[in-house]
Order: sequence, then structure tokens, then C-alpha cells
Amino acid sequence: MSRARDQAAQAGHAVIDPLLDELTPGAARGRLVRLRARAWLIVQVAAGATAAWWVAHGLLDHPLPFFAPITAMICLGLTYGDRVRRIVELTIGVAIGILTGDLLVHAFGTGLWQIFAVAVVAMALAVLLGAGQLLMMQAGIQGVMLTVLVAGDGEALSRWLDAVVGGGVALLIAMLAPVRSTTQRPRERAIAIVGHLAEVLTETTQALRNRDHGRASTALRTARELSRELESLRATTAEASAAARLAPLLSGEHRDDVREIQGILGPLDLAIRNVRVLARRAEAAVEDEEFVPDTYIDMVAGLAEAAATVQEQLERQGPLSATREDLVNLARRSTWSHPRAGLSAEVMRAQVRSTVVDLLVLSGMQLSEARRRLPATREEFDPSSPDDAPPTSPQPG
Repeated sequence: MSRARDQAAQAGHAVIDPLLDELTPGAARGRLVRLRARAWLIVQVAAGATAAWWVAHGLLDHPLPFFAPITAMICLGLTYGDRVRRIVELTIGVAIGILTGDLLVHAFGTGLWQIFAVAVVAMALAVLLGAGQLLMMQAGIQGVMLTVLVAGDGEALSRWLDAVVGGGVALLIAMLAPVRSTTQRPRERAIAIVGHLAEVLTETTQALRNRDHGRASTALRTARELSRELESLRATTAEASAAARLAPLLSGEHRDDVREIQGILGPLDLAIRNVRVLARRAEAAVEDEEFVPDTYIDMVAGLAEAAATVQEQLERQGPLSATREDLVNLARRSTWSHPRAGLSAEVMRAQVRSTVVDLLVLSGMQLSEARRRLPATREEFDPSSPDDAPPTSPQPG
């Protein structure tokens, strides 16, 4: 009995403790922050529903245009990148569902099997027309609604017009009153990613200096998470770009800001990939107790400083070209290899060189110019290089 009571108590704690956590001041503050972030969107959605009802009921004289506000709310709740396509899908889906339901109800009446038949036929037709999941579901929902409610003569067309009204109102609001935070979010996420990139390089530097395997492993885990962060940044930037195109009232400054972040996505992706390889080889070097020259560790530290400068310039919205001089100096330092450096150390040197090119391109430099600024390695032009020196890594790029 005692064991059963203990298990029951543990189960109770498992249910109650998360609820109590939600009542803490910290959780309440977090919910308020989320509310403030979404307040403008909430106002837009509510205004869209109200305006759609007014247009359909007051101007078109539809007695119960319930689908007009529903369509407006669904469309305004979508991301900017999907709004136009989804609005069209919703309208077509409603038309298919209403047509199917109207025909079957007038031919066979209403009932259980009619609901099943209308749902199947409407969704099947939508799929045959190349519909996505949203269009398919809307076709089925509207067909079932018409079957259950039994629309009167002429109501099917009015319901389709209600969908058009709702979608049109949503599109108009999206164009005239965009969520400005949508265009600001890409820069915020880019700043965070570059900051994490600098953090990985700093942690890797300290791991190499102190021969700290745990620190090297932590840096590698963080480096691997950067790819997921970058994918989120790509989605956010695409949404912001669509908002900038749809919203004529957005200032040119907002559009330029989005374009700048779009321009750094490619080189930032390459820099993240190269730093991930660098962090992996650093962990291997520490684990295998491989000799890593201090000059190589200094290169990684220099790369961390360059990434931190990029982050600072993004925060200040300053010119990214401010990092070029430090990067070119780092490129010159990377030309000299150490005769005792092992495989992992040489791979790290090569990744530093590749990342330098990526960051130069990120700063706005042409790729050909960035490669030209990366001097040839010593072994490639100095015939006095020792014969037993390790082979040079391929030229990056």
C-alpha cells in the first residue's frame, strides 16, 4: 500500500508541478512578453474579421456571412510567405466544397451517408485539381457544412462570395498594415547566429589552449546547432521579404534591411559549415593529444574576434566592411604552416582560411576578390620549405 501511495503521489506531482511552474512570476512575465509581441497581429486579425463581416453583410446584403470573418482570420494568421497562395487555396477549396455539397444535397437530401459522400467527393476533387492539404480540408469542411446546414437557393454562391470577401480583406490588411516586427526579426536572428559562431570559436580556442576535451565537445555541439538556427533564419527572412513586397507602406529602410540579411545568408551558411569542421577537428586534436601550434590557436582566436566584430556591426547596423582589414591580416598569418603540425591542426588551419573567405564575402566583397586576398601558402611558393613538412590543404573556395 505504501508503494502504491508513493506512486500516486509521484503521479500527482508530475501533473501539478508543471501547473505550479506556470504560476511563477517568471512564467507570467514570459506570457506577457509573448502577448506584447503578438498584440498587433491580434488587433489585425480582429479588425479583419470585423471588416469582412461588414462588407459581406452591410454592402453585399448577405444575411449570415459567417465564412467571411472566418476566412479573414485564417488568412491573417498565416505567415507572409504563404498568404497569397493560401488565400487563393481557401477560396478554391470553398468553391469545390460548396458545389459538391449543393449538387449531392439537392439530388439525395441530407443524412449520415450524404455527409460521408460529400466529404469524400469534395476532398477527392480537390486532390485531383492538385490541391494542398489546406485546400483539400477546406473543400471537405465546406461540403459538410452545406450538407448539415442545408443552404437555401442562392446561398451557395453567397457563401463563396463570403470567402472571397474574407480573403480580400485579409490581403488588403496585410498590405496596408504589416507587422513591422516581421522585417526586424531577420536581423535579430542573424545577430544571434553570428554571436553563437563567435562563441563556438572562442570556446574552441580555450579548449585548445587548456586541452579541455569537455569544452571542445560543448563547442562542437553548439556548432552543430547553428545549421538549425540558420534554417530558421532563412524562413524568417523569406517571410520578411514577402512582407516587404506585399506592404507598400513599409519604408525603404525596412526593405534595405531585409535585403542586407538576404545577402549574407549564403556566405554565413558556408562559414557555419567550415567552423563546424574546425570544431570537430579541434575536439579530435584535444582527445588524441595532438600537437597544435600556438600560432594555429591564435588564428582561431582571431577568427572569433572577426565574428564578434561582424555581430557588433549587425547590431549597430554599421558597415560589415569594417571587418575586412582584420580578416586580410588573419589570411596572411594563415599562410605559414608549422612542420610539427598534425592532420587535425592542418585541417583547422585550412578551415580558418576558408572561413576568412566566407566572412570577406559576407562583408560585401566579391568572391574572386576575397580569394585573391587570401595569399598562397608558404609551401606553394617557397622552394626552401622542408621536404618532410605535411602536405598543404587545398586552396579554399
